Amino acid sequence: MKLSNFVHAPLLAIGLTALAGITGCSRNNIEAVNLSNEGDKAKNANIDEAISKYEQATQLDPTNHRILWKLAKAYEKKEAWDKCGQTAKKAQTLAPSYANYYFEQGLASARIAGKEKTGGNWAEPKGPLEEAVQKDANLADAHFELAEVLLHLDDEQGALREYSKAIEVQPDNTQFYVPLADLYLRLNLIDEAEKVVREGMGFVKESDPKGQFAMHSLMGSVSDSRNQPESALKEYDLARKACGQCTDPGQAIAFFNLGAAYAQQNPPQTSQAMQNLQNFHKMICKGGAKARYEDQCAQAQQLAQKVGGNLQ
Repeated sequence: MKLSNFVHAPLLAIGLTALAGITGCSRNNIEAVNLSNEGDKAKNANIDEAISKYEQATQLDPTNHRILWKLAKAYEKKEAWDKCGQTAKKAQTLAPSYANYYFEQGLASARIAGKEKTGGNWAEPKGPLEEAVQKDANLADAHFELAEVLLHLDDEQGALREYSKAIEVQPDNTQFYVPLADLYLRLNLIDEAEKVVREGMGFVKESDPKGQFAMHSLMGSVSDSRNQPESALKEYDLARKACGQCTDPGQAIAFFNLGAAYAQQNPPQTSQAMQNLQNFHKMICKGGAKARYEDQCAQAQQLAQKVGGNLQ
């Protein structure tokens, strides 16, 4: 009897110690989930508070990849791309089969590369994005981002392929059609560009002026490429009407396109040409965006002089 007591007493102590460890671990897991839920409630109103809650939760339970995913998305919302990518990478190590985690890392790397004034490291996001589409071919956004990366890496054929796959997966996303049609135009593949634009137009709603602006602008470029000035004028006019005052970034080009189209008519429609070219000149060529549109600013002045005017 004494021997039996001697053997079981240490075993009982070990069991209690292990149980205490398990209980502590479980308590941390529960607290981590509670903090994560608090972060969910705060993320729409206060992203910093949500990040704080998620960070505390990951410290309590660093093995919960779903909380890491929430933290990565919160970093994305704040555009804290370094932390976003690092957090997504941690989630990958815990759940390597989750394609979204690779996509998030690739997205973060691409945004970092895009912010580099001297040209970022576009090779870095390529790997994670390729991994994402390999694990889940139905991630339309991953195909699209991979296409953007490949285009920066001068892989035009790869970009065409991935833009097309993004459209195959999500054909009602009109934003996917724009860079694909634009790339076809730059490669002088006019028929292919027109086909993409017409397909995209079928999904543009009347409540989507940005989509209408983009599609009509591209169709105007198609007509320009075919030396069809009347058709180009019609499309550029629809694009200008779609964007209203055209004050959003990138939309001021509507005035240049329309002004140039009026100037190219036979005979030129001088007053309309000058009005639109002058609008473009004031909005862009006299502002901070002049460097970006240097060629168009020079062409606008040449077109104005062609119709007997001068941009002030």
